Amino acid sequence: MARNLEPKCKQCRREGEKLFLKGEKCFTDKCAIERRNYPPGQHGQKKGRLSDYGGQLREKQKVRRIYGILERQFRNIYKTADKSRDITGDTLLQLLESRLDSVAYHMGFGSSRAEARQVVRHNCILVNGKRVNVPTYLVKAGDIIEVANNAKNQLRIKAALDTADNRHFPSWIEVNVKEMKGTFKAKPDRSELPATINESLVVELYSK
Repeated sequence: MARNLEPKCKQCRREGEKLFLKGEKCFTDKCAIERRNYPPGQHGQKKGRLSDYGGQLREKQKVRRIYGILERQFRNIYKTADKSRDITGDTLLQLLESRLDSVAYHMGFGSSRAEARQVVRHNCILVNGKRVNVPTYLVKAGDIIEVANNAKNQLRIKAALDTADNRHFPSWIEVNVKEMKGTFKAKPDRSELPATINESLVVELYSK
């Protein structure tokens, strides 16, 4: 299975902002952006002007890195969004946020999307009472996601859930921390998603 093995902190530095790829470390002064907020490499500190195409490409790469998706998979998700009757950019982000790994991350079952993806793959997550180990599974409104009984004592899940509870959960999900269970209430509105993402640039790139 193909994976992006580039160091996560370098990915944040390449995009010039926190992508929250390393869980709790991203909220401390050890975060690479806090210490070296310039692109990695020999010429990282040299400033250059991006072309329109370069800006579109950087935005697409940023979104891919946030959600941990490779190019072919991301393109397929875009094609699905493009076929929708709704706004393509909004639908694209809604599809990304509806993936089981993203939902598990927002519910606090992993400290990062990568860890939540691993929790899903290791058969630790139930959807409507049935074990699902496919991170790309699309969660629907009303679905109940919970940690399987044999995984509820895992320290990493407990720690991630406590941290998420302290930072509050998104409005489109409802979580019972004590039972390690949550409900995906609805697909998020665009206003509820990060303002740092400019999905219109991604749509412009793929529309060429």
